[in-house]
Amino acid sequence: MNTKHQLLLVEDDSALGYLLSEYLKMKGFGIEWVKDGKQALKKLEDRRYDLCILDVMMPEMDGYALAEQIKSTYPEVPFIFLTAKSMKIDALKGLNLGAIDYLRKPIDEEELVMRLEILLDRNDQKNPSQDANPVYHIGNYVFSPRNQLLNHPDGTEIQMTHRESELLMMLVKSDGQLCKHKDILDKLWGKNDYFNRKSMSVFITRLRKYLAKDQNIHIENVHNQGFILKTTA
Repeated sequence: MNTKHQLLLVEDDSALGYLLSEYLKMKGFGIEWVKDGKQALKKLEDRRYDLCILDVMMPEMDGYALAEQIKSTYPEVPFIFLTAKSMKIDALKGLNLGAIDYLRKPIDEEELVMRLEILLDRNDQKNPSQDANPVYHIGNYVFSPRNQLLNHPDGTEIQMTHRESELLMMLVKSDGQLCKHKDILDKLWGKNDYFNRKSMSVFITRLRKYLAKDQNIHIENVHNQGFILKTTA
């Protein structure tokens, strides 16, 4: 059974959502089930998923609109559609949006599991680094981006959200150089505007708080340009 893959199911039908989530848990998948697109985006902000299963026909934000948001903000997260729509044009639209599969309801649960295992194994082979768990040393801290954990030698362990972890990873990869506002906003928020810049500042404040136990670590703000993660001896 597969115990390493984490799935996000977005399905507004309570009966089907419950049935699928319980069946996938029984088959060893990590699964979280939400009923609309807004909840899904909140979950994606908080943690990393290996694949999303999206219903198409949902109120407020349909599956196609949600897929566009995922593709823009979380391009590394693959997704499939699960829908009652049977027209060929609907399937083509979903695949054109970047879906790696398009399954029609009613779906056989065993077939769903088989397809998920094939798709996830294929994705693992395409991205073998996902099987590794690299860690980064930031001053006295140890940062594990895959687990979204920040550890201090005193035993403090901080469970970060997906976006916090992605932001810290961007700063770490900049290797002491300027990480531009525009690059951060385009990659993590998908849009460079006033409200997202405010949100970015909030996340930077959180990272500073998390790293505060090591006085040799500084996230320097370069006015109107970006941030630099500095570690001094």
